[in-house]
Amino acid sequence: MLDRRLAQNFDWPLLGITLVIILIGLLNLYSASASFRGAPTIFLKQCYWLLIGLSLMLIICMFDYRIFERLAYAIYIISVLLLILVLVMGEIRQGAQRWLEIGGFSLQPSELVKLSLVLALAKYFQDNWLPDGFRLRELIFPFLLMGIPAFLIILQPDLGSAVLLLFIAFSLLLFARIKLRSLANLAGSGLMVLPVFWFFLKDYQRRRLLSFLDPDRDPLGSGYHLIQSKIAVGSGEFLGKRFLQGTQTQLHFLPEQHTDFVFSVWAEEWGFLGSVIVLSLYLFLILWGLSIASRSKDRFGAILAVGISAILFCHVAVNIGMVVGFLPVVGVTLPLMSYGGSSLIITLIGVGLLLNISMRRYMF
Repeated sequence: MLDRRLAQNFDWPLLGITLVIILIGLLNLYSASASFRGAPTIFLKQCYWLLIGLSLMLIICMFDYRIFERLAYAIYIISVLLLILVLVMGEIRQGAQRWLEIGGFSLQPSELVKLSLVLALAKYFQDNWLPDGFRLRELIFPFLLMGIPAFLIILQPDLGSAVLLLFIAFSLLLFARIKLRSLANLAGSGLMVLPVFWFFLKDYQRRRLLSFLDPDRDPLGSGYHLIQSKIAVGSGEFLGKRFLQGTQTQLHFLPEQHTDFVFSVWAEEWGFLGSVIVLSLYLFLILWGLSIASRSKDRFGAILAVGISAILFCHVAVNIGMVVGFLPVVGVTLPLMSYGGSSLIITLIGVGLLLNISMRRYMF
């Protein structure tokens, strides 16, 4: 039975801000897919996934989050096995093998592994905490935890998700405190190795990076996404073109407008003002997650809250940076707004864990 103190300390602001972003996302998705041949199916599928995600979010609130400390490594192993299974029998779409068909639902394990990696790192740092900070030799196991799934995701290939996974993990390493000398050595080694990765990139990945530097070098090919996105965002001006009136969106000039480029749709129809409102909502959500971490009564809860906040921040920063031309175009969704079941459900599970940590800060 649910303790009455948990109900009394339920984090309504976190739930409220999450629901507001979800409603904005549904409104935006309706517009983004309105001119599609299968528009009703896309919108209804998102609503279906939303119900599943919200149900899981509320179910997670009912259990003490510290149970996930005991299950952390098991969840991590399962997510890595799913990544391996993707490479063996995953569905191929547009040259990438990233999805598993399970009972009519397309699962993208790279979304699950972001959360499972945060759980595993939180478990490790909880059990091996060093108040004075970590040296590189004491981080061999965390490096393995992040390196194995990153390598498997690169093989799909999905460079964007792999880099995002490393950024999320690095955020937790900073929170756990790396000694300054070790951090400098790590940064220096990374910079030295970085140019080598160019030779391991696929041809389309190289073209995307070159188009990021100069979109006009291939305006109808690798630079098309970025050019059309910037046109959509810029044409929204201050107040936007109004709901269902975005020409880039409704005339299908904007590619992947219901997934990776949903923010371009929103910016075109609601303008600079609407964009600032959405960014402010995300900022509040991320800062609230960090506030939950600072108020947590145990280290595992604090690290877990920081990790979930890092997932949200990295997704928002990379997606928005991508659509406005600050970052190369990669397949990264905008949390709670982009079409897709795996991203939506995993994000809501993460929010459920934040709610759980927040509710139980009075229970210790």
